[in-house]
Amino acid sequence: MKRISAVLAVLAFAFPAAASDIGDDFRNHVTASSSLSAYNKDISTMIGVADFHTGKGATFPGFDIGVTANAIKPTNDISDNDYLYTGFITAETKIPVLDVGVMVRGTNMNGFKSLGGGLKYSFKLLEVFDISTLAFYDKGSTDWYDVDHYSASATASFSFLFLTPYAGIGYDYSDMETKDLPFHLSSSDDSVRYTLGASLTPFPFGYIFGAYTKTANNEGFQAGIGLNF
Repeated sequence: MKRISAVLAVLAFAFPAAASDIGDDFRNHVTASSSLSAYNKDISTMIGVADFHTGKGATFPGFDIGVTANAIKPTNDISDNDYLYTGFITAETKIPVLDVGVMVRGTNMNGFKSLGGGLKYSFKLLEVFDISTLAFYDKGSTDWYDVDHYSASATASFSFLFLTPYAGIGYDYSDMETKDLPFHLSSSDDSVRYTLGASLTPFPFGYIFGAYTKTANNEGFQAGIGLNF
């Protein structure tokens, strides 16, 4: 566990951000007149960019296990951080009878906790492109709010030697509600994200990847490493 925490810390510092604890930052800037909508979309995107890192799916009886760091440039007036970021531990395997992938992910970093799971269906197109469709649910929280996040994504990739470029589109919907504050706020919002990235396989079974994500309101970055066996 210490090794995983160390990897997450290294990935987080790879982003050019000077950020404070997500929960404390929220508490220091939210007011009774604040609108949660933009903040909710930022947090939702921060979770959603962890949906995929390639168009490929895990194969039975194999596993895809990795760590990823997600950073989103906030577009709200509740946070004064340059970026909102956290890291996720991810794992995926496949149910052979149903031909469906099962995924789990979670985090407890930078004042943000989350645990989620999803399903993934993958197939080949023209024997060249790997295509995946995915659906996730995540339950996230800080000391000052809870968030229920739902996402649906589709991604495509192709492999050339050790490089796998990929592109994807995702839809995020989330319900956010404050807690333990002298006032109550809530918001339900959705957004669409577009992602371009590439995965590199420098040695058998291991990969590293990076991606850029854009939505109508913000932009984000992702980096990660993992094992696929």
